[in-house]
Amino acid sequence: MRLRDKVAIITGGASGIGKATALLFAKEGAKVVVADQNEAGGKETVDHIRSDGGEAIFVRADVASAEDVQSMVKAAIETYGKLVILFNNAGIAMRLPVADLPEEDWDRCIDINLKGVYLCSKYAIPEMIKNDGGCIINMASIYGVVGGKTRAAYVASKGGVVNLTRGMALDYASNNIRVNCICPGFVETPLVRDVVKTPEEYQALAVQHPMGRLAKPLEIAYGALYLASDESSFVTGIALPIDGGYTAG
Repeated sequence: MRLRDKVAIITGGASGIGKATALLFAKEGAKVVVADQNEAGGKETVDHIRSDGGEAIFVRADVASAEDVQSMVKAAIETYGKLVILFNNAGIAMRLPVADLPEEDWDRCIDINLKGVYLCSKYAIPEMIKNDGGCIINMASIYGVVGGKTRAAYVASKGGVVNLTRGMALDYASNNIRVNCICPGFVETPLVRDVVKTPEEYQALAVQHPMGRLAKPLEIAYGALYLASDESSFVTGIALPIDGGYTAG
């Protein structure tokens, strides 16, 4: 098992990429803290892990709330005694250009997608230092490295995640804490399925990827597994595209 006895917090673990990663990490031996605002979905993820013989707990948390994040980290330490892996996966999408974007929507997108990464890392890092190191994986996006129309707040938040990742990687390399991010293309998640209503709309997204399709959540989860495992022990500060060739052109 590639993550035997490692303790991992996964935010946004109730569905999509977060759920797929929680299940995969548990299968690989990790003890998983599933964090989400969606209590029903989060508990379902935990039940799935436990039914397969794994270890997991659910913590309801808003990653934009310092109080919630501190409680989340505290729950991990009180339950499992340490924290080794943090997957900052929670995020929201938003599609409006700047002139049409209400200020409160801008704030919400930045708070969850970018401030959430800062807060979770802020309170996780001291626990990792106590444990002689750890690993942080941040969820960025193809839109962290290329532009996108009508996505002003989202593009800004994910670009921030990419450079925050680099900054943290430099700050904490001497503490044996590796920090990397993943930049997926479009993925078949509930978030995307809520937007893509017809086969034509799906195909319009698919053809933007040279491989001609959207990713499966598990394909992104395997990228997170690599970055969380000892196989990437000399990897820090990278933005890893998992995008079917989207950013290659």
